[in-house]
Amino acid sequence: MPGAGRGHDARLLARHGYRVHGFDFAAPAIREAQRLAEEEGVSVTFERRDIFTLDRHYESAFDGVWEYTCFCAIDPARREEYVRLVHAILRPGGLFLACFFPLREGTDGPPFPVSRAEIERLLGRGFRVRSAAAPARSAEQRQGLEWLVLAERN
Repeated sequence: MPGAGRGHDARLLARHGYRVHGFDFAAPAIREAQRLAEEEGVSVTFERRDIFTLDRHYESAFDGVWEYTCFCAIDPARREEYVRLVHAILRPGGLFLACFFPLREGTDGPPFPVSRAEIERLLGRGFRVRSAAAPARSAEQRQGLEWLVLAERN
C-alpha cells in the first residue's frame, strides 16, 4: 500500500485476513502506524520508503495494491510514473483497487484534483479496467468527489 500514512487502511485489511505491506516516506507516520498495529494486535509490515523506488525490491511482488489518497498527494507531473510503479510491483493479473479523490477542477493541492479522463488515460497502458464508478458510500464531505476503479494488470 503506497502512501500508507498512519496505516488506517492497512490495519483494516489486515483485520480481514490480508497480508499487508504499507509504505510511506514519513518516518513519524510509519512509527505511528507500527504503534497502532501493535496496539490493535494486527500484523502489518510497514516500511519507510520513497514509493517511487519500490520496484527495485518488490517487482511483481504483490497480488493487489490499494490506492487511496496517495495519488492525489503526489505532484501531478509524477502520476504517470506512479501508475508505472504500481504496474511494476503487481504480478501479472494482480489487481489495482483505487479510490481516486478529488474529482474536481483546478490545479491547487494537495490534494491535487483528478479527472476520470486522466484516470482512464493513465490506466489504459498496462491495465484492463474491470469496473469504474462512484463508490456506493463516501464520507459526507467526499460525496461526489471519489471514483472507485478496479483494474487488472496485463
